[in-house]
Amino acid sequence: MPPALKALLAQLVGTAAALAVARSGVLPGGLWPVAVVQAVAAAGAATALGSAPWWRWIHLGFAPLVLAALQLHIAPGWYLAAFIGFALVFWSSFRTQVPLFLSNPSTAAAVAELLPRQRPARLLDLGSGTGSLLRPLARMRPDCRLEGIESAPAPYALSVLLSRRQPTIALARGNFFEIPWTDYDLVYAFLSPVPMAEVWRKASAELRPGALLVSNSFPVDGIEPEQVIEVGDRRRTRLYCYRPAGPAYQQKSGITGR
Repeated sequence: MPPALKALLAQLVGTAAALAVARSGVLPGGLWPVAVVQAVAAAGAATALGSAPWWRWIHLGFAPLVLAALQLHIAPGWYLAAFIGFALVFWSSFRTQVPLFLSNPSTAAAVAELLPRQRPARLLDLGSGTGSLLRPLARMRPDCRLEGIESAPAPYALSVLLSRRQPTIALARGNFFEIPWTDYDLVYAFLSPVPMAEVWRKASAELRPGALLVSNSFPVDGIEPEQVIEVGDRRRTRLYCYRPAGPAYQQKSGITGR
């Protein structure tokens, strides 16, 4: 079921539950108890429908925030501004179910250790966000070509601004499934469980032997990683490392990943 339809059904279930409870007379007076029941019921329905975890928080906050805005008499223009702001930041997240995740410096250091040491390498960051992985990585490995592709306008613009003095970083805006991955030594993904099967299919079809696919936090379902790296940060980040085309290129050229 599409995420939008799940969200609509969850809200309808929440509204029906709130109306039923309100008519029963068990709630105290006022709209806030009704809004709370609607929010909890909608979040429960979203969980039952198998929505992504962040949808639960959206449903929990939706009705109470709407009621608060109405009681505070917020001007309609602020709703439009908020919508535009969220659209610029999250853009296609509603469709792809990939939120904005930012990699931390500890993760960048761990990824730097995975890049070949004997020669310059090329890395592609899928959904590079604000460039939070690429910028520290460029300082650690100034010999490497680091590329990122991001679909959301606001994170992309910010990444371009913040990395303007780092010539080894190249950024593009678009869909990472629509570009070839054939020339990269390492492809990094910090996405969500939803696109990982498609990421694996494309990596298996295009990455050359020896190239690494590194997924932050989200393993490829049914595929055993070559290794799992415990980053040791506060997030307890895990990096799942795969070689979709096997180690033949690595063995032939004498390249090691660590």
